[in-house]
Amino acid sequence: MRGQGEQMSGGWRVGIDIGGTFTDVVAVAPDGATTRTAKVDTRTDDRVLGLLAALEAVGLGWGDVGDLIHGTTMVTNAIVEDRMADVALVATRGFSDTLAIGRQNRRHLYRLDLAPKPAPQVPEARRMEIGGRLDHTGAELEPVDEAGIAQVAEQIAESGVRAVAVSLMHSYANGAHERRLAEALKDRVPFVAMSHRVNPEAREYERTATTALSAGLMPLVGDYLDRLEAICPKATHLHLFHSAGGMASPRALRDLPLALAMSGPAAGVVAAGTLARDLGCDLAISFDMGGTTTDICLIRDGQAQVSSDRELGGRPMRQPMIAVDSIGAGGGSIARLDHGTLRVGPDSAGSFPGPACYGRGGTQPTVSDANLILGYLEPEKTLGDGLRLDPERARAALAPLAAQLGRPVAQAALGVIEVANAAMMQALRRSTVEHGIDGRAATLIAFGGAGPMHAVAVARAFGMSRVIVPAHSSVFSALGCVSAEMSYSQQQTVRMAVGDWDVAALERIRRDLGATIKAPLRASGIGDADIVTREVAALRYSGQSYAIEVADPDFADPAALGRRFVALHERLYGYATDEPWQLEAIRMRAAVPQRRGWSGAPATARAAAQAVKTRPCVFDAAGPVPTPRYRRDDIGAGQTIAGPAIVEDASATIVIPPGASASADDHGHLHIETGVSQ
Repeated sequence: MRGQGEQMSGGWRVGIDIGGTFTDVVAVAPDGATTRTAKVDTRTDDRVLGLLAALEAVGLGWGDVGDLIHGTTMVTNAIVEDRMADVALVATRGFSDTLAIGRQNRRHLYRLDLAPKPAPQVPEARRMEIGGRLDHTGAELEPVDEAGIAQVAEQIAESGVRAVAVSLMHSYANGAHERRLAEALKDRVPFVAMSHRVNPEAREYERTATTALSAGLMPLVGDYLDRLEAICPKATHLHLFHSAGGMASPRALRDLPLALAMSGPAAGVVAAGTLARDLGCDLAISFDMGGTTTDICLIRDGQAQVSSDRELGGRPMRQPMIAVDSIGAGGGSIARLDHGTLRVGPDSAGSFPGPACYGRGGTQPTVSDANLILGYLEPEKTLGDGLRLDPERARAALAPLAAQLGRPVAQAALGVIEVANAAMMQALRRSTVEHGIDGRAATLIAFGGAGPMHAVAVARAFGMSRVIVPAHSSVFSALGCVSAEMSYSQQQTVRMAVGDWDVAALERIRRDLGATIKAPLRASGIGDADIVTREVAALRYSGQSYAIEVADPDFADPAALGRRFVALHERLYGYATDEPWQLEAIRMRAAVPQRRGWSGAPATARAAAQAVKTRPCVFDAAGPVPTPRYRRDDIGAGQTIAGPAIVEDASATIVIPPGASASADDHGHLHIETGVSQ
């Protein structure tokens, strides 16, 4: 709400992260001196009304907002739950079954009673073919079949679909045939996704699947943006946070909605990367635990790792995305016995009914119920929209599980937390070991509604000595939206052997790729002088199935580029050879650096913080120990709090177990030493 004497005016910069359980909002005043934060329940029934509720929670109306950037799980949920629009597919003659054939692998190798793989997104009746052929260089072997175009257009009109995916052979090298087909379809169907725009890369199955996903999402995202833009004043600049770690205009995302697939998690990672740079952390891992999932990402030199090869809902996606490893372990994750083994997640109680302790009708035991029973959460604390926690409901939910385990309720709750932490530790290993990194040397940056409760225990088990809990940690993803820069990314297949190096050809490819990703920035009135581009080269030995990414490559010096590739291969895989290598792809990112950010709330000097109360907490099998609780705002810069201790702010709880200690810096970030020696 408004502070005393605070004047309202337009120009507020607002970030909103619509998560699976809560919607977080951060608003920064035009002068950057005032920051407001809030959490409200996520409105899964109406996302637009939920966004308006988030604005209201920080005392703002549309007239006060100059820039609004928001992240959303809308696209992620639609893919996972298979709630996409019906799509028709147009493929090159003889290749319409690419989606059905896939990679011919089984999801469950030894479970013959289960479906071997998801059903094709586009059924056979809506898969159509057209004549015409290009080779792998983009040269035309056979002109597109004009009579076939008219026939396909008529079939699509009769099918009643709103979206069409066009994926023709080798169109990543030449999109002319796809553009001709799209031109013919524009009056027959509202949405057309072309593979050379969605994913201009080789790998026919992945490109076709990615294009079909994008087409299936276009009506959903288009309808949402229509509603949002209808109520958004012209004076307010509206953007959405995309999966590659920046914000994009609604206009650009109408054609490329798959860019929103990891929208919310990516925002938190970008904020963590900014914090890592500010604090001089060369190696960090973001640890974002919310109500439904825990999202983990490796950050090196302040830059989050990016991947172009992901899978969601059992379907491949070839898009540049922040390399977030998401696991089904959040505050709402449900605990149960499975053939005598205690398991936690991936199913979640969500916002409604939520964990049993929310008092909204939930009866199954969750991670939040366990945290409350162990004493970490404060029963008198208010969450979200006036929500108060109920310890008796949490105990009643955990009691049947404790009886099955033959243990007291508190010990069963401890087991739930340990199982959830073990799953998070496995994600840490995947995010570090697979990149040739010793994660024990990294700093864990913990945020989200539940991250700071689990971070120290997870870091200790992994062998990490340092955890940082940022200021406003519970709304950190929304903070990432606020500090986002406008950017666009795309990856282009090249396949150029070192023995056939052609600097002029590479320059043409890079120029065309740059023009494509700069186009939406230029359309927003941004000049080339304000656009910064970065490139990544994907290199591999000839015949190798995987590529290694080399940042900021010098394409004019292939010998130096090769030496960097060999050194990286040696570090990642323990060996390298003198075999010929090739440039598989180029990824380019065009961005407008953000000049208005947020660096935390400066801490003021004050007397040493005193505990506001002491309550028993359970940290291990030894049982409860008296644990003082502190208000985070009372901890001044440089003051050290020794564990066991609980530190709380308006919407986050930080657990400092015995043997750990925490201190605040000048910006209110909490630095925790876990007690692990390196």
